[in-house]
Amino acid sequence: MTKLTGNHYIDGAWVAGGTTFQSDPVTGDPVTVQSGGKAEVDAAMQAAEAAFETYGWTSREERAAFLEAIADKIEARGDDLTAYGTAETGLPEARLNGERGRTTGQLRLFADHIRKADYLDVRLDAALPDRAPLPRPDLRMIQRPLGPVAVFGASNFPLAFSTAGGDTAAALAAGCPVVYKGHPGHPATGEIVAQAIAAAVETTGMPKGTFGFVQSNTNEAGEALVQHPLTRAVGFTGSFRGGKALFDLAMARPEPIPFFGELGAINPVFVLPAASAARAAETGKGWAGSLTMGVGQFCTNPGVVVIKDADADAFIDAAEAALKDVAPAAMLTGGTAEGYRKGVETISGAANVTTRLQAPGEGRKAGPALFVVSAADWLANEDLAIEMFGPAGVVIRADTDEEMLSVARGLHGQLTCTLQMDDGDTGIGQKLVPILERKAGRLLVNAFPTGVEVADSMVHGGPFPASTNFGATSVGTLAIRRFLRPVCYQNMPTALLPEDLRHG
Repeated sequence: MTKLTGNHYIDGAWVAGGTTFQSDPVTGDPVTVQSGGKAEVDAAMQAAEAAFETYGWTSREERAAFLEAIADKIEARGDDLTAYGTAETGLPEARLNGERGRTTGQLRLFADHIRKADYLDVRLDAALPDRAPLPRPDLRMIQRPLGPVAVFGASNFPLAFSTAGGDTAAALAAGCPVVYKGHPGHPATGEIVAQAIAAAVETTGMPKGTFGFVQSNTNEAGEALVQHPLTRAVGFTGSFRGGKALFDLAMARPEPIPFFGELGAINPVFVLPAASAARAAETGKGWAGSLTMGVGQFCTNPGVVVIKDADADAFIDAAEAALKDVAPAAMLTGGTAEGYRKGVETISGAANVTTRLQAPGEGRKAGPALFVVSAADWLANEDLAIEMFGPAGVVIRADTDEEMLSVARGLHGQLTCTLQMDDGDTGIGQKLVPILERKAGRLLVNAFPTGVEVADSMVHGGPFPASTNFGATSVGTLAIRRFLRPVCYQNMPTALLPEDLRHG
């Protein structure tokens, strides 16, 4: 097994600092971990700023090779990552292996992406010295990296959204050093990936402060990262409450910075009339499978279904039967399990909500739950729209097409909205899509949203409160744009231009 230090990685060295805490694994022995604060964050940010003077001017090829080296180093530690990851999170081995492949795959995807150079959006307007009545200067525009970026790990993806996850990969690809706050739910897994990045820094000759890793189980380190004057942007995936608090800190700084927070959603599924008449039971069973995948701990978990009342019984009966076969399972952290139980209690105690299933779950384990409510009662009680973040769902029975449209209009921002539809549903679909595309970053037809493809065209984000920036995505190559800004160079000597602007 890889030897753990329990320390922070700052300016190219593994160092102690702060207090300590014990991890809380599902199985196996806990590990002792340093819990850093303002001092460790400041040291890491200072190193990142120093590194940016070099790293921000590396070539695209140099950064691509660095990203590929990180992927290679992660793969070399694959068995240890799976062992620690399953022990810390309770996720099955197959899931961790698949997530590791996604993590290395997106690193290599960004390497390919920056080699192509399209993301730079280079624009050239040649000088027109003879233009009347005024000459035009030589103008060249390109996207340039922002500077040091703070990244927060996500509990539900200990690899793909954590230490070397999408935010880190995108920022490093853009030319931004990263200071990462380790997630206390999987500190050993996080450190092994950090060791992989550290090894890649060394083998590729990148500046020592290009990547920093600060472990912590308190709010101090996170708040210090967001408020540090050298932080230029933040990538965050987590709860609405935690993300909104950090977002407010970012906006309250003397110099506000972009905070790219992905805060979750209820991801509604609209089962349209022709589809529900033809396959309500089949769709209900499929929804139950998506709802309980990974114990419901996906930010794209489809927590709400809207269906016409005439076919709702068949859908609900099939979903309930499928959910009864799902045994309680361990959630990612004790806090996640407690939060899920509170959400279930809130929905089950609401007026005019019928509880069809509420499986028992104790300690860190959680079982599925199923609730039913009319569209009128849903629209009258905004508290029903909470994200339970677990294997629980709400079915909304709509009497008319207009009630379906009213539910859509009343939605807050979402990561996804889904239509289950057949050929006869085109008419109502044409009415729903203009509403739903204003509510979500991704619209689906005849699928379920609990799979996010890492690809050029993917959007994983949406209007607030699904995310804090509706124009961004945290998955896919467009994610790099979060950590870039346009700079125009006027009449600049060639020797002073970025390499990618020196020709043309």
